[in-house]
Amino acid sequence: MPLALTGQDIIGQARTGTGKTLAFGIPLLQRVLIDGQGRQPLALAVVPTRELAMQVADDLRVAAVNIRANVLTVYGGRAYEPQIDALKAGVDIVVGTPGRLLDLAERGHLDLSHVQALVLDEADKMLDLGFLPDVERIIKLIPDNRQTMLFSATMPGDVVTLARRHMRRPTHIRAEGHDAPAPAPRTRQLVYRAHNMDKIEVLARLLQAKDRGLTMVFCQTKRVADQTATALASRGFAVATVHGDLGQGQRERALRAFRTGKVDVLTATEVAARGLDVDDVTHVVNYECPDDEMTYVHRIGRTGRAGRTGVAVTFVDWRDMHRWKTINDALSLGMEEPAETYSTSEHLYTDLDIPRDAKGTLPAALRARAGLEAEVMEDIGETGKTRSRGSARSPGTRSGPASAAGPDSGASRPRRRRTRSGGSGSVSVAADGSAENQAAAGSQPAADKQASADKPARSRRRRRTRAGHELSTVDGTSTAAADGPAELGTAEVSQRKAS
Repeated sequence: MPLALTGQDIIGQARTGTGKTLAFGIPLLQRVLIDGQGRQPLALAVVPTRELAMQVADDLRVAAVNIRANVLTVYGGRAYEPQIDALKAGVDIVVGTPGRLLDLAERGHLDLSHVQALVLDEADKMLDLGFLPDVERIIKLIPDNRQTMLFSATMPGDVVTLARRHMRRPTHIRAEGHDAPAPAPRTRQLVYRAHNMDKIEVLARLLQAKDRGLTMVFCQTKRVADQTATALASRGFAVATVHGDLGQGQRERALRAFRTGKVDVLTATEVAARGLDVDDVTHVVNYECPDDEMTYVHRIGRTGRAGRTGVAVTFVDWRDMHRWKTINDALSLGMEEPAETYSTSEHLYTDLDIPRDAKGTLPAALRARAGLEAEVMEDIGETGKTRSRGSARSPGTRSGPASAAGPDSGASRPRRRRTRSGGSGSVSVAADGSAENQAAAGSQPAADKQASADKPARSRRRRRTRAGHELSTVDGTSTAAADGPAELGTAEVSQRKAS
């Protein structure tokens, strides 16, 4: 912080949960306080995920309560208009994700020509998500005489190249004495070799451990996150889920419910593994083995933050043993051979202090949480659609969560239908899912319809042809059309028919 306050460029490496946000946030606020508050942003913080953008902005607002600095969060999934209006009104610090920042800048709504301090948070994660090209384009829109602060848990080659290209003699600062990643020291780590068909039973018992608070369950895929949340909900647990296929309103609703304790279990994919800081997270469960040691460190870093204690449990399937051995060797955990564990294993109850009478379903007496339904869905004018099937459905929706149906969702869009009479109509879907016909605009009046009904039905004449020419029948004799060949007699017609 002393170096950042002097305006020097910095590369920071520190374990998750050690306070990096205020390490760069306070120097940004100090710059706003000294240089005055104008209409154009003086500082820009670029982060990889929407959840991290919201968290960083909230922390800065808390720290800036006495200097009245205007902090704006911009990210995809929300409507453009409120963000554009806020930029027109004037902001001091902008925190956002690369895509939306670049979009607003290229449209002329975000002016970066006055930025004096740039923060690149979780740079290695932005590399993993493919954001570095967008970050490079954003940097080109910022004056060269700026202060740049880059924070990254690791320093892969592309991040080093980024730092060398855009930073001026940066000071590299590590919070630890070595460069290797390490879990929080006060987090107790447990690893079990569990069968895939028994994992949900083990998890249900783990969630009944003594003194368990808020719990995050990490899954490798969106589908498994949905399936796990559905299975836990059916067993009586108050659960929500967060992943990339959910609409932004749903993701924010789930996180609000989790932070406020309306749900105490959050299933999530990697989108919630970076930077997310929630108080009272006592347990983290890797429902599936992480890909590498860095993913493992960031996942279990959601607990044991800021000096607190925590418990991290990892389930390793038989097919994932090689992956776990790589993680174990990289972090020197000393747990190369996880204990084979089932929902009835004695050591599971002993290790996690689970009551012996705990079963796979939460007793009704312990179901005290309000649940996700108690959290109000905020109308944020979403710009995307929801593709997830795992979230709770509201009455009156045909598929997917009701909260995800935006103005362009098409859930009740009328379908045009062709009719036998040549007219057209429309079909609308009622709230209960039934289809009812509606008359098209400009339909015939009732009198015209009655008149049409009184007319005799028009007879249809069959047209007979031979060799492409129409035949007419008069008194049982078939004759060719006027432009066809000579007329045929009855006997010749009969002869031809016979042949």
